[in-house]
Amino acid sequence: MPATSAATAAPSASTTPANPRSRVVLASLIGTTIEFYDFYVYATAAVLVFPHLFFPTGDATTALLSSFAVFGAAMVARPLGAVVFGHLGDKHGRKATLVGALLTMGVATFLIGVLPTYAMVGWLAPLLLVILRIAQGFALGGEWSGAALVATENAPKGKRAWYGTFPQLGAPIGFIIANGLFLVIAAVLPSDDPSMPSQAFLDWGWRIPFLFSVVMVAVGLWVRLRLVESTAFTKASEQGKLKKLPLATVFTTYWKQLILGTFFMLATYVLFYLMTTFSLSYGRAPVEAAEGALPGLGYSYSTFVLMLIGGVLFFGVFTLVSGPLADRWGRRKTLIWVTLGIIAFGLVWVPLLNAGFAGVMIWLVVGFSLMGLTFGPMGALLPELFPTNVRYTGSGISYNVSSILGAAVAPFIAVALWQAGGGSPFWVGVYLSVMAVLTLIALLLSKETKDVDMDA
Repeated sequence: MPATSAATAAPSASTTPANPRSRVVLASLIGTTIEFYDFYVYATAAVLVFPHLFFPTGDATTALLSSFAVFGAAMVARPLGAVVFGHLGDKHGRKATLVGALLTMGVATFLIGVLPTYAMVGWLAPLLLVILRIAQGFALGGEWSGAALVATENAPKGKRAWYGTFPQLGAPIGFIIANGLFLVIAAVLPSDDPSMPSQAFLDWGWRIPFLFSVVMVAVGLWVRLRLVESTAFTKASEQGKLKKLPLATVFTTYWKQLILGTFFMLATYVLFYLMTTFSLSYGRAPVEAAEGALPGLGYSYSTFVLMLIGGVLFFGVFTLVSGPLADRWGRRKTLIWVTLGIIAFGLVWVPLLNAGFAGVMIWLVVGFSLMGLTFGPMGALLPELFPTNVRYTGSGISYNVSSILGAAVAPFIAVALWQAGGGSPFWVGVYLSVMAVLTLIALLLSKETKDVDMDA
């Protein structure tokens, strides 16, 4: 990062060229697409590959939980990344910070693709995986909030939630690219056992999606290096409003917003990880499970991923739909109704999942539609909670601390509740509803933000 002062880091507001709409959309979308691509690649590998190659314990459930533990390590690292990248973004500008986060993510993901396995180097293999996963989480901590700020600080009046949906759209797009690539590789390297990847897939096929991230990062860097700073940051810099220690200001002055923002995201995170990571485990688990394993729906990997992709299409559509709704009705009112829908959804998991293929598809469509409707407005809501001089730090911490409460622990809680239910997902759905109640309380305690001045 440059060592120059914040005042000289940005050109004069009068001479700063506006970022064209296409550049804003692409710059905010490409980074989060890569972010979620990397997440889904790891999440898929955590279910399919890593229990066999990095955590061969002899017990299927223990190996899966060990793999999820590394998955959760990234979530713990995300708040630290939010603090570091948020500090740099609020001191030196959004552009350089976003480039740094993207490079860190790209290098870590590529290196996972060349890691030796447990059979090659023993305990060193999972240790290196943990280190690189933490590096991924650190980078992710600075990525989302920067992308959301690029979108919202450059949005036209009255369309901030609409613009804020573009970084959110990276989630369904990243899912489709990552799982589509895994699906192609699985088809090229088919397995005779639908519950296990083929030996060729385990030997080298799983590495391809991680290595492919280099191409996506190169495209992202090309787009982001063409950005200019937003007018909001430039004004704050010229007026001497930038803080020496944004983190201290956030915790002393805006602690209520931090807490509310964290709980705003809670139901979103829990729903997100249950509909992606948990569903892949539950959907592929055999109906008649072997000893030490949990029963599930019994679909083959390829079949269930195709079903997931069908559901994720609704995720993308309703992410875009949520923006105009939040601009018209307000973020708070829109999210209150969506959160009530999530509470109800968590209570009908068993009847839907027990209704055969049609029931499972309805479950996927409803769950991912609710995911789009709750995730879309967050791109505007969290940045609107904070003024320009601490916005990167504040929104990033809220978003990423919520990832610990709602994402890092979700796989463990879900598997434990899956076990407690004797293989039934009933208690997993109840868990989702309880987390959504906490989000609903936070929303009821909050104020509407759609009319706040982003230049303040």
